[in-house]
Amino acid sequence: MATRRVRTTRVEVDSDRGVFMISVAAELADMHPQTLRMYEARGLIEPKRSPKGTRLYSHADVEQLKRIQAMTAELGLNLAGVERVLELEAQLDSMTRKVQALERRAENLKSEVQRLEALRRELRAEIVPYVRAGALVRRADRGRGQS
Repeated sequence: MATRRVRTTRVEVDSDRGVFMISVAAELADMHPQTLRMYEARGLIEPKRSPKGTRLYSHADVEQLKRIQAMTAELGLNLAGVERVLELEAQLDSMTRKVQALERRAENLKSEVQRLEALRRELRAEIVPYVRAGALVRRADRGRGQS
């Protein structure tokens, strides 16, 4: 008996690439397509568009839809509450990135200060103070005259 080989091809798709039409995305997110349209109108989700204008949802969009559904069904939030949560998450992400950038900058500045301090110490060791000729003698003479 001959063994039949089945060839399978696995395609990796970027999670932000729009690949699902609205009916498929709605089924994956377990909701009605009209709900997706309403979420889009509220700005909760922003699907990509095909050249002909068809909505194309990505894996990330489907996950976002599931999160929205969980917030409304399990946590009892209304859509205004969901909007606020998403806004706050976006602000938190933005601030986290800014803090990380500032921490990197502070570390770079700290290294630069240490480098400059070492250079200052090195230069200070090489500098010989200038004293005009006879200035040391005059100071010493003044000290003896006052005794």
